Amino acid sequence: MQANQTTELVTLPDPASALEAFTTPGGLDRLFDEVKQKVSGVVYDMSKKKDRDACASAAYKIARSKQAVEKVGADLAAKYKEIPKLIDAARRQSKERFDALQAEIRKLLTEWGEAETQRVQSHREAIEAIQTLAANLDGRTAESLSVLLASAQAVEISEKWEEFETEAARAKDKAVAALSQTLTTRQQYEAEQAELAELRCKQAEQEQKDRDARIAQEAADKARADAEAKTQADRDAAAKREADAKAAAERAEREKAEAIERQKQAEAHAEAERQAAEQRAKDAAEAARQAEIKRQADAQAAAEAEQRRREADKAHKASTNNAALAAFIENGLPEKCAKQAVILIAKGVIPAVAIHY
Repeated sequence: MQANQTTELVTLPDPASALEAFTTPGGLDRLFDEVKQKVSGVVYDMSKKKDRDACASAAYKIARSKQAVEKVGADLAAKYKEIPKLIDAARRQSKERFDALQAEIRKLLTEWGEAETQRVQSHREAIEAIQTLAANLDGRTAESLSVLLASAQAVEISEKWEEFETEAARAKDKAVAALSQTLTTRQQYEAEQAELAELRCKQAEQEQKDRDARIAQEAADKARADAEAKTQADRDAAAKREADAKAAAERAEREKAEAIERQKQAEAHAEAERQAAEQRAKDAAEAARQAEIKRQADAQAAAEAEQRRREADKAHKASTNNAALAAFIENGLPEKCAKQAVILIAKGVIPAVAIHY
């Protein structure tokens, strides 16, 4: 370790005073105050790239200073193993203060970045809304297309779009062109359909007139034929009534015999259906009983498999955690601190750090 080693923001303690600085409460305040004095009080304009770059550079220099102080402490801890707890406590305090200072310095840059992302997203969504006006136009009526075209034409292109003004103008022009062309095509189609409907209506009127004339002629022909047929029908009716009476008597006798036979068949069929229903009920009950036995067996097997999986997972995680704990202790971390570190990492509360099981 070189005497009076420096970074861009801080002069590190020499070997003779480093131990005292790390083991005395507040011994590192001078280093922190030196860094803070050089970076605090600067006002950054996040709308200017040079100020954003300067802010990022200051935060990076703070990180470099933090790492340099950390390295001095780490070297001391390796050299003076009898006082690691004091050194580690000083290192942690120093790291926390540097982290807080770094976050404070980067705050404006972070807030600007978030606002910039939201601004760009807002413009992107507005442009997408313009493009959506000319999407999925198949099947739309001329009236609905006119409404969409009016909406596209109403989009105002001005400096409020900022650097997206040209892209927004292109999106509007493209949407207006697509809607105008589709509207013209649709209006022509609807006009043609209206003309075809009028022609079909005239054709239907003429066909109805032709049908009416044909019906009138057919009615006259039918009236004449009916008169001739009625005379013959009266003669035939008398003969038919006599034959019908005889046939009716024969049919009544035959239907009586058929009814008696149908009654017998219905009774036999009803008995067969009753017996079949009883058998189906017995079969269904047995099938339900077997299904319940299988369901219970499957549920028991699934529960036992899940229990075995949980126990294996628990054992695997415990083994992995114990390996991590042993590694922490082997690399110089006190057992109590090592246990706490493993617990915090396993719970997932340490950012960007995880245990892979």
